[in-house]
Amino acid sequence: MTSVIDRILTPEAVVFLVDLETEFGWRRGRLLAERHQRQLRIDGGELPDFLSADTGEETWRIGSVPAEIADRRVEITGPVERKMMINALNSGARVFMADFEDATTPTWGNVLEGQANIVDAYERTLSLETPERTYRIGDYPATLMVRPRGWHLEESHFEVEGHPMSASLFDFGLYMFHGAGAAIAAGSGPYVYLPKLENHHEARLWNEVLTWCEERLDIPRGTTKATVLIETILAAFEMEEILFELREHAAGLNAGRWDYIFSMIKKFRNHPGFVLGDRADVTMTVPFMTAYTRLLVATCHRRGAHAIGGMAAFIPNRRDPEVTAKALAAVKADKAREAALGFDGTWVAHPDLVEVAMAEFDAVLGERPNQIDRLDRLDGAEVTAADLLDVDFPSRITMAGVETNVEVGIRYLVSWLAGTGAVAIDNLMEDVATAEISRSQIWQWIHQGATTDEGFVVDEGLVRSIADRVTETMTAETVHTARKVFEDVALGDDFVEFLTLPAYELID
Repeated sequence: MTSVIDRILTPEAVVFLVDLETEFGWRRGRLLAERHQRQLRIDGGELPDFLSADTGEETWRIGSVPAEIADRRVEITGPVERKMMINALNSGARVFMADFEDATTPTWGNVLEGQANIVDAYERTLSLETPERTYRIGDYPATLMVRPRGWHLEESHFEVEGHPMSASLFDFGLYMFHGAGAAIAAGSGPYVYLPKLENHHEARLWNEVLTWCEERLDIPRGTTKATVLIETILAAFEMEEILFELREHAAGLNAGRWDYIFSMIKKFRNHPGFVLGDRADVTMTVPFMTAYTRLLVATCHRRGAHAIGGMAAFIPNRRDPEVTAKALAAVKADKAREAALGFDGTWVAHPDLVEVAMAEFDAVLGERPNQIDRLDRLDGAEVTAADLLDVDFPSRITMAGVETNVEVGIRYLVSWLAGTGAVAIDNLMEDVATAEISRSQIWQWIHQGATTDEGFVVDEGLVRSIADRVTETMTAETVHTARKVFEDVALGDDFVEFLTLPAYELID
């Protein structure tokens, strides 16, 4: 660990980080305060709507995208752990997104080792020796992109003037300081995913951060390319403006479906008309999700940007052919739907899913790198505000749904607190986003007085009794802490904005 600290937190890197936080940290704080005020207005009955702001000439388009990332038909995502990075880079996907946010428990060791792993990946020295085999990067690895943590998080291990630094600025700053030059030397470039944005003001701040880093590191302006995850309901109303703010650095938008569902629950948690049923019923074909994806594709293609689809949660099980067959069939259908909608690429969470996802996009794209010039796919431009908020679809609240939410929430937190941020539970890939859906649904159902189809009132007693059953046979050291965190964020009087906020205090 000491050698990693010495390698990554060099005196020069520390100065860079301090200056970055000093320049932009106060503005981040102001934006977070504005988020709180917006939530109060929503709680008071205000509903989001499209902006009337003028983004300039109707024909504007984002800056040119490097040929290296013109074809993004399949992207694989995962944590920044060494073995998983090697497997992802060798998976056959066009892009690998190294995720410091939803798929990585941000222990100090994980964060710093992840930064070192990224540099090693660019330098083609990333390897791992195990008793079973040697892991090395192959001759044709996926293009690397990096997702820093969101604006709401802090890095408690690094303080500036007595206050924890923004985790977004910390992750991105170290990536740029060490990784940007390594990327350019490798013939690539610094490519990032920006998570959890809620409006174009937050995109504007990111654009200024990107420009500042490029100027400070003597990198040509616009070299850094960013894809924004549209994973909050409020950002969906400002896709056009978000692309405009980042236009010289923009590469595209991504349909971050699981966080988007969580955001819909969170933002309208106090509105009786926005109570969603079991998470299994909230599919990509329900009205508000269909409208969101149609609008995203139309917005991106009108402005020359990539529209990247979301993650199917199903994963194969190499020891269970039946589970694998079901997972492959589900992923095939999901990716065929996205390709037909006009998406230019999609996400998978497991190397065994790359081939099936690739086949569906190959069938639509052929030799073309993307569908950006398919202007016949702009029907989503007609999506209305009411469409984005349409939660009128058949769904149920069942005991099975309540039990699933409690079990997934606790089991995921057991792994997260032990240092693993992406985990397979019942043949589904769970990360922070899916765990957020589980606990926020429980909170909303309790506070809205929901009753299951079987006639059980969803209340604190029911949730605790299910938690008893879930944990009674679990032996992990973190189980009792995980249960407490889950119950705190699912049963508390006040809604905790992100479950990772209290959980961060419990990791090293």
